[in-house]
Amino acid sequence: MRQSLTYDRGKEMACHRQLSERTGIAVYFCDPHSPLATRHQRKHQRTGASVPAKGTDLSGYSQEQLDAIADEINNRPRKTLGWASPIEVYRAYLGKLANDSPAIQ
Repeated sequence: MRQSLTYDRGKEMACHRQLSERTGIAVYFCDPHSPLATRHQRKHQRTGASVPAKGTDLSGYSQEQLDAIADEINNRPRKTLGWASPIEVYRAYLGKLANDSPAIQ
């Protein structure tokens, strides 16, 4: 389902070419002269009390805590999805695929 990723121009994506080659996912970067694109991405990163602020040292977090933070960010309701979460939209899509596919006999 994922076809692309869009990132700010941070050092965390220094190996973006290898990521694209290994996964087949296209990686894009926000235009450094387009503050709206970067602001939109950061808005999603910081809307939530449990999400660490930019620049926070993550070495003090357990993998379970990091997974919970990622889950919170990735499953927030989105205005562009009619205030549904991405997982709700994905499940509805999979349900539609299952209902639309012909029965195998």
